[in-house]
Order: sequence, then structure tokens, then C-alpha cells
Amino acid sequence: MTILEFHHVSVLLWECIENLKIKPDGVYVDGTMGGGGHSLEIAKKLTTGRLICIDQDLNAHKAAKERLKDHLDKINFVHNNFGNIGSILDGLGIEKIDGMLLDIGVSSHQLDEAERGFSYQQDAPLDMRMDTTNSFSAYTLINEYNEDELNRVIFNYGEERWARRIAQFIIQERQNKPIETTGELVEVIKKAVPKGARKDGPHPAKRTFQAIRIEVNGELDVLQQAIDAVANRLNPGGRLCIITFHSLEDRIVKEAFRKQENPCICPPQFPICMCGKKRMGKVITRKPIVSGEEELEMNPRARSAKLRVLEGVEN
Repeated sequence: MTILEFHHVSVLLWECIENLKIKPDGVYVDGTMGGGGHSLEIAKKLTTGRLICIDQDLNAHKAAKERLKDHLDKINFVHNNFGNIGSILDGLGIEKIDGMLLDIGVSSHQLDEAERGFSYQQDAPLDMRMDTTNSFSAYTLINEYNEDELNRVIFNYGEERWARRIAQFIIQERQNKPIETTGELVEVIKKAVPKGARKDGPHPAKRTFQAIRIEVNGELDVLQQAIDAVANRLNPGGRLCIITFHSLEDRIVKEAFRKQENPCICPPQFPICMCGKKRMGKVITRKPIVSGEEELEMNPRARSAKLRVLEGVEN
């Protein structure tokens, strides 16, 4: 695999670099390395500092190592999920960090690589695993979840109003034979969504595919887990920058950041805090940072991107 085959365009690149406030001797983590676009700009600013590059996609590691070949002496590459950031840092003997970047969701490369099964626009085996060493895939989900489980996933993670109907049609279809490809699943979804509802808005399979991908990779649970863990490891003034691409992710980040800034769980009528929960961060972005017109012209996928930033504080 060559770097040219990994068509990943780094979203909100310079906004992330600016908000990380990189120190030449600092310790930084790119928790979703992808093709290494963000990592490269971080590495360029380091002298005696360290960069930890994490990704669960082995293809990403091959591409990023090529892109980052001039900076390998500053970098630790880790094949893992960013949700395990606590144990990753422990394994490297790192107590505190000066910044971390997370670019949540599926990468351009994963969408463009048809055989990975992420895209509803290309026919491929049902897969959607970001970490291909895991056994649980979209095929397993579609062919083994019962109707209630399918409805839960598609409604909660896809915010799809026709979730129950889609679940019912999937159950009916797989009674004849397993649903094996993305193309077969798209056809089932098209049958389930009434014709009138397919006239306007996004592709009828978009929300369902998003939902399946989130469930297969445990994306939202991992995101919540990672924010809590990173907040505990940030040096004062260190920054956590998170880019999200849909409302579910952005809501989790917004609420998690707010809790890090104001963790008190005491009843509102208490005159002073009695729970003893300490503030772990300060929210830098009251409103998310979004892409400018120039970036949107170059990369339409950046249209839904939102960047939020949390800063570590003294305890």
C-alpha cells in the first residue's frame, strides 16, 4: 500500500494545530492517526517532544509510517483503540500529556476502500470493522440481531424514523438467505422506506449505515470513555481537541466537556458543594469551530465537522 492510496484529507487541520498550542518538548497524542495528516503537522513542531500515534486500522499504520518517515525518532505507533488511552499511556510509562487530538468517525480512506463495506454507494461484503482483527462485523449484526436490537441500533445511532420498518424488512429478507453485501442491504432499506420519504433528504441508507458502523465499532461508548480518561491525564494548559461529524458525537463531547468543567452533582439548593468532585478542565469552545468556505470547496466531507476544545486545569 502506498501513501497515495490512502486518500484521507485532514479536516480542520490548522484549527486543530492552533488549538493544541504545541510545545516543542511536549507529549502529544493523535488518537485517530488515519493517514497521518494531523500527526505530521504536530511532529514538525516537536524537537525533544514525543508524539503517540494510535489507530485500530492496520492500513492506516502503513500509510502514516510512510508519511511520517522523517519524524520516526519522535513517534510511538500504537495499534489500539483510543478508548484505551489510560492503559496505552501506562504501557509507555507516560503519566501526563500536553495535548490529544481525536478525529471521530470513518475516514475518507475507509469510505473510498469499497471492500471495507463502509459505503452504501459501493457494493461490497458487509463488514464496517475499523479494526479488522475483531470478529464482530456488520454481517454479524445484520444477520444475528433480533428485531428489537436492530430497531434500537438504527433508531438510537442513526436517528432514523423508519427504524422499526427497516428492522422488520431485514428480518424478513434474511429468512430467505443471509444478507451478505452492502448492495443487498441498501435494497432492503429502499424497500422499507416509503417512496414518498425517499424523495427528499439524504440517501435512504445513510442513517442506517451510520448506525451500524457506530454499533460495530462501539464508537459512542469509546468516545465517552476516552474523554474521561484524557481529562485525568492532561497537564494544566494541555488541550484535548475533538472533531465530530454528526449530532450524536457532538452532543456527547459537549456534555462531557461541560461535566469536566462543572462536575458537581450536589442538589441545586445546596449553598456549597458537598460532593467533592474536582474540576478537571475548562471549555475553550463555547460554540464549535467549523470549516471555512475555502476548506469546504476543497473537501465537501468537512461540511458537518465540528471541533470542540477542552483545556486541562490545576487541581
